[in-house]
Amino acid sequence: MAEHGAHLTTASAFEDRPSIFEVVAQDSLMSAVRPALQHVAKVLAESNPDRYGFLWRWFDELYTLLDLLLQQQYLSSCSASFSENFYGLKRVPLRGGRKLPGRLAPFGLPQKQHWKSLCLLVLVPYLKTKLEKLVSRLREEDDYSIHPPSSAWKRFYRAFLAAYPFVNLAWEGCFLAQQLCYILGKARHHSPLLRLAGVRLVRLTAEDLQALEKKPLAEGAAQPPACSVKGQVKSAVKKALGGLAFSLSTGLSVGVFFLQFLEWWYSSENQETIKSLTALPAPPPPLHLDHDTASPLLPKLKTICPLCRKIRANDTALSTSGFVFCYRCAYNHVKSHQRCPITGYATELQHLVKLYMPEN
Repeated sequence: MAEHGAHLTTASAFEDRPSIFEVVAQDSLMSAVRPALQHVAKVLAESNPDRYGFLWRWFDELYTLLDLLLQQQYLSSCSASFSENFYGLKRVPLRGGRKLPGRLAPFGLPQKQHWKSLCLLVLVPYLKTKLEKLVSRLREEDDYSIHPPSSAWKRFYRAFLAAYPFVNLAWEGCFLAQQLCYILGKARHHSPLLRLAGVRLVRLTAEDLQALEKKPLAEGAAQPPACSVKGQVKSAVKKALGGLAFSLSTGLSVGVFFLQFLEWWYSSENQETIKSLTALPAPPPPLHLDHDTASPLLPKLKTICPLCRKIRANDTALSTSGFVFCYRCAYNHVKSHQRCPITGYATELQHLVKLYMPEN
């Protein structure tokens, strides 16, 4: 059984394709970053609506713009998306169903595969998010019956709402079937979007890593100085966009580690560990408490006052020890000795707590 399942976690000796866990993890990375940034935008908008309200109103568009710059930078410099590069993967173009040999990650993808990958990485999540928000809004309108019952618009969007769950099921089922085929070794792609882009994922090789390290030095040495004003402006804009994309990618890399730490810290499996670390220590037992039931200070009946040896009247507890006495007995003893008569704990009159019993 272990031999048959070994291909789930390790790459085959004849293939450099990643395992199913790596590709699923890189797919879920960006889906975890988006809610985190959305929460930040919501907090800022609620703290100062006049200044930061636009972040919440136009979050989808702003996030798509940042995602476009980020993915463009990584596809151009690493032949991979941000999440794929984070897990040490790259995209390689396919021609006739076969990988084109000899292309290192820093050289990027061919133009056709590059723009296909960029559109599918950025536009598909944006359109899917907009569609989900549209469906949610239409369902609210349907619940509150905003449109007249016999209007053509109401009949149309009711049909749309009825068909959407089946369309979404077919969409998710297509991805699931592709992943199952990838697990069983029947497919070279774990996602239909990669097939549409004409690429597949492989692990970065040692040559790729060496080329990625040498690329900044080679670009700085090979870049000629710009003579014209237009060339200088173009070079400055290019450097600014590259610096913005690099800063964004670096910040996201640090943020991803922090996000994964928070996800682990607040996971259900870690809650018991957190409770054990943050719980207050148990208080020590009373120093002067005699556990012997025959002790003259502790009567056998719980309704007897330990001081006067009679049925308690006006039950009063000492908050320092928890023992219960008659009010008069506890008041006189604490006033005279400033301590609990059973445990010897230091006690003041303000530590007397009147107990109201149901029979009273």
